[in-house]
Amino acid sequence: MRGASRRRLTAIGLGLGLSLAIGLLSWAWARPAAVVRVLMPAPFADATADLVATFNRSHRDVRIAVTRGPFETDAVSDLAISSLLLGDSPYDLLLMDVTWTAKYAAAGWLQPLDPWLGPDALEPLVSGARAGNRIDGRLYRLPLVADMGLLYWRTDLMEAPPRTPDDLVAISRRLQEQGKVRWGYVWQGRQYEGLSCVALELIAGFGGHWGPGEAGFGLASPAAARAAGWLQQLVREGISPPAVANFAEPEALQSFEAGEAAFLRNWPYAWQELQRQGSAVAGKVGITTMVAEPGQPHAATQGSWGFSLLAGSPHPDAAATVLQALTGEASQRQLVRRYGYTPTLTALFDDPELVAERPLLPELRQALEQAVLRPLNPGYAQLSDILQRQLSALITGRGDPALAMARAARESDLLLRASGQEVGAQPKEVS
Repeated sequence: MRGASRRRLTAIGLGLGLSLAIGLLSWAWARPAAVVRVLMPAPFADATADLVATFNRSHRDVRIAVTRGPFETDAVSDLAISSLLLGDSPYDLLLMDVTWTAKYAAAGWLQPLDPWLGPDALEPLVSGARAGNRIDGRLYRLPLVADMGLLYWRTDLMEAPPRTPDDLVAISRRLQEQGKVRWGYVWQGRQYEGLSCVALELIAGFGGHWGPGEAGFGLASPAAARAAGWLQQLVREGISPPAVANFAEPEALQSFEAGEAAFLRNWPYAWQELQRQGSAVAGKVGITTMVAEPGQPHAATQGSWGFSLLAGSPHPDAAATVLQALTGEASQRQLVRRYGYTPTLTALFDDPELVAERPLLPELRQALEQAVLRPLNPGYAQLSDILQRQLSALITGRGDPALAMARAARESDLLLRASGQEVGAQPKEVS
């Protein structure tokens, strides 16, 4: 009798325990998920759609809702800023260009990621991808994909790429004289951000520096004048077409893809475009970094995109979970395989299987390790505009490069003083 009672009590206890477990599980599954709202430029929203869908299928407590922003970089930033200025942004995460970080951090629009990611968050990244994510020692951004300026060259027209500006000009002239190409070199000469990227690589290659640490942000230097003068020389001597003054990335790519030029300055995305059916240069293209004077660094403008956590997010823990998932190894691997994006994780550059699929990865890593940052400054957009205007005038006219860069230097100093910044201040920690 006692045994039967004990068995009944045990059964009742098990039943109550099972009911409680089922109730808790039902409550957990019925509990509303935290919705993490992410703003991305349209190309990235499209490329990550499958990653987002996979995350949402496998997570019940956190869901991702993506806002597909405009295609243009500046338009995405304008959209984000307009909501932030209202004080009640609908977004938790923002996929940011590296040049936005300083401005957003200075405005108080970002939350540091250190509490969630820890002090070693950037250690898995290739060195060139680590720069531009910290401001004053705080981590505000975690890269999703890398981007860097590259020099494309015709492997069917030369045995090796040029290494100096003089080499590029000499090879271009020879090929033009032989009637093998119409133009030597096509690049981004329109008055927009692409022109600043071109200039940064050349200023470094001529032994200079564009950024904090020198009066005029380094633009009053002989190196900056030589870089600007070289761009002017390319157009004046017919190495580059006069129309380069209106070229952005698509126009330069189209000219090179048609077989008109020996050299192209562009980003990694151009590689796949050049290999497409109908391209006159498919299978005839190599990549390297930008030319430089002997003894000077061959620089590649760093143009990565990364996620930042916006201040005021109602669920930062969930947002941090999403950020880590979207920038993780599995996500980056898929973006490399399906879309040809450049990863940021060292492990993927060292993966034999991935390298076999994407043989360009070792060369992209080398370029990324030579990446240089545009000035990490809250007023970067205005500083870039100053440089663009002076360079555009040189490319389309016959001004003096040294005088033009001196004007750019003075205007840069005036801008810094007007914003309360110390002229010639040393760079902040950015790596």
